[in-house]
Amino acid sequence: MITLTPKQAKRLGLQVKTEKYHREKAALDGILFDSKKERDYYARLLLLKRAGEIVNIELQPKFELQPGFERNGKKEQAIIYRADFKVSYADGHIEIVDTKGFKTDVYGIKRKMLLYRYPNIEFKEV
Repeated sequence: MITLTPKQAKRLGLQVKTEKYHREKAALDGILFDSKKERDYYARLLLLKRAGEIVNIELQPKFELQPGFERNGKKEQAIIYRADFKVSYADGHIEIVDTKGFKTDVYGIKRKMLLYRYPNIEFKEV
């Protein structure tokens, strides 16, 4: 059996269902990442951890931007921002990292809400 990448199949004129933002999922150490970029950044973090510069890597940390509430008997869910990584360094500082290939409007709004709600957070976009 021959396996083609989406690009190869498209060149051959075959119809292929692609991901919404044309990213390809990628795995490393049994973890499935949303993109190759995210996987590759994680690989770099692992090297820094082995070197002793990083003490902990948390995947998909959640931050509540607005709590859930009820109005007129209808429950509204909390607004949550989920970053790609929370990285704790040996020197004590913590960095929140998001790897982005395509920035949606929703991402932009949630990013602003995150920075407002957590003003002392060290945020990095890759």
